[in-house]
Amino acid sequence: MVFLDFEKPIERLYEQLDKIKQVGEGGDVDVTETMKELETKIKNTKKEIYTNLTGWQRVQLSRHPERPYSLYYINQMCRKFVELHGDRYYQDDKAIVGGLGNLDGQTVMFIGHQKGSTTKERQYRNFGMANPEGYRKALRLMKMAERFGIPVVCLIDTPGAYPGLEAEERGQAEAIARNLYEMAQLKTSIICVVIGEGASGGALGIGIGDRIFMMENTWYSVISPESCSSILWRSWDHKEKAAEALKLTPDHMLGFGLIDGIINEPIGGAHNGPEEMVKVLKRHLKKEINVLKEMDAEERIAERIEKFCKMGEFDEG
Repeated sequence: MVFLDFEKPIERLYEQLDKIKQVGEGGDVDVTETMKELETKIKNTKKEIYTNLTGWQRVQLSRHPERPYSLYYINQMCRKFVELHGDRYYQDDKAIVGGLGNLDGQTVMFIGHQKGSTTKERQYRNFGMANPEGYRKALRLMKMAERFGIPVVCLIDTPGAYPGLEAEERGQAEAIARNLYEMAQLKTSIICVVIGEGASGGALGIGIGDRIFMMENTWYSVISPESCSSILWRSWDHKEKAAEALKLTPDHMLGFGLIDGIINEPIGGAHNGPEEMVKVLKRHLKKEINVLKEMDAEERIAERIEKFCKMGEFDEG
């Protein structure tokens, strides 16, 4: 188990618990009561730490190396998943995955960022940073879903769209802008869930939907705390301050009316109970898909456009 900086008190308690277990296994000493006391202390310490998380600590949890990614959720939720590849223009972008899944009898088009669990896989997936072809693949799959009346579920988890020169040469900005335009008018229902990092246009490229949700320990912002700190203070040293100023946590997003709800995670984050998290997410998606299914397509599109038009403040000249 990997522990973050602010989780050190929990790590020390687990170390004590392991030592006591070894004492109990290696001798005739009854350590049952001591273990129970430590387990209670671990539970209370977790509750104390995780109910008072700062913005930066939630950012850290969203990046936890053991946190589940899109393919894990999709494969665990679906009886069968058929991945579809390629944008039919350039190539297949491994940073965005997509395909048809069977969600308890309901066919769903799943699209999501995929980071990778090992160093080699992270390089293969480009750390979840999509190129233009990734967004074009996503749009191709959405259009396919629209033709057959299949609901779309987008799982967002990216540090941003890939900022490389070749991505700009192939039209990164145009690809994301096209997705925003098309998703706003897509006739089938769209549900978007931020399952990790939701950074900038990279997240927004598959983030326009009828329902937008965030998991409890995720963030959604125009810029990461580190990049914000480097622009304002020319150093990453103020990333904690930047995270608070950006108000990027689910609570803030819900308060601003930018999302429709928060999906609770197991105590300590999704990685502390991935199987439980899958059940919660699946139950949530099925409920929302059924609600949206009952709505007329034109009514749904009108509500979707109105939802995004209400965001922010502006004056008409």
